[in-house]
Amino acid sequence: MNDAISADPVSVHNSLLTIDTHIDIPWPSGPDPFTDSTRKVDLPKMQRGGMSAGCFVAYVPQAARTLENEQAAFDRAVAMLQTIRAMGRSQGDISARLTISVADIEAAKRNAVLAIIPAVENGFAIGGDVSRLAPLRALGARYLTLTHNGHNALADSANPRADLGDGANEHGGLSALGRAAIAELNRLGMLVDVAHASRQAMLQAADCSRTPIVSTHSCIRALCDHPRNLDNAQLDALRDVRGVVQITAVSAFLKPNAKPDQTTVADFANHIDFAVQRIGVEHVGISSDFDGGGGFSGWNDASEAPNITAELMRRGYGPAELALLWGGNFLRLLQRAEAAAE
Repeated sequence: MNDAISADPVSVHNSLLTIDTHIDIPWPSGPDPFTDSTRKVDLPKMQRGGMSAGCFVAYVPQAARTLENEQAAFDRAVAMLQTIRAMGRSQGDISARLTISVADIEAAKRNAVLAIIPAVENGFAIGGDVSRLAPLRALGARYLTLTHNGHNALADSANPRADLGDGANEHGGLSALGRAAIAELNRLGMLVDVAHASRQAMLQAADCSRTPIVSTHSCIRALCDHPRNLDNAQLDALRDVRGVVQITAVSAFLKPNAKPDQTTVADFANHIDFAVQRIGVEHVGISSDFDGGGGFSGWNDASEAPNITAELMRRGYGPAELALLWGGNFLRLLQRAEAAAE
């Protein structure tokens, strides 16, 4: 512990393979990711913040489940993944690389190149057709967030949408289609992301997935009673299947009804501490949800990521634990998914 406290946090941070597991992109247009912009995550900010890699998500908002809307959602996911893939290039003094395997991510770190990891948020992107997962994987997607706000054909959401006619639950957790989608995700080597899923859907996904599940951007319900957060039984279920919860930087998930300027790095670290003490450091990670609602005082964009490392070091976390929290645990899940893929 004394060694952790006395070391230079920035040096320790820069030595780690750091992955932010959930970053949104502006859509349909926005600032060039290679320029220092109004985005909370652009590549210059990642460089300044010592970030090695980011999961950039093709986010699809929930809409009424018509064939027309489902086709539009799939088309949007494809177009967003193509935009994310295009970030894997060199421009000026910044080099980024599309990475679709653990080996790719680790090689990018060794070569001092930023790793771009594509993902998809909201199973509405596939509508009612599980075969649409394969083309998303072919474009590089490494995980699918089963739901967003509002139930879809795969599963119930933690946040039903009354404006879409949602009741408290529709499927009692996962639908039969949702279970088929999880089997296909396992076959393709994609992670099952249960952030946004209802409690019952999350627990059922943990039970039926052949590979460990992840919640890429959630916090702890015992510390902040929000439907998007995981309760103790959910945390225990994650541990039991060797999964991971990625604590995220959304102020209202960290403190009840809090705004970003009312939330601090210490509040964020409290959630990490709770999860580590409950289920072990090998089941906990870090994410931001930047450009999708994340950010607070002290970690308001990617350039301030070393502040998280500094606070965790102050609390006694050493380099080995920090390596797990900042990316090692997530890489373990990706490796398991790759090994289990057909």
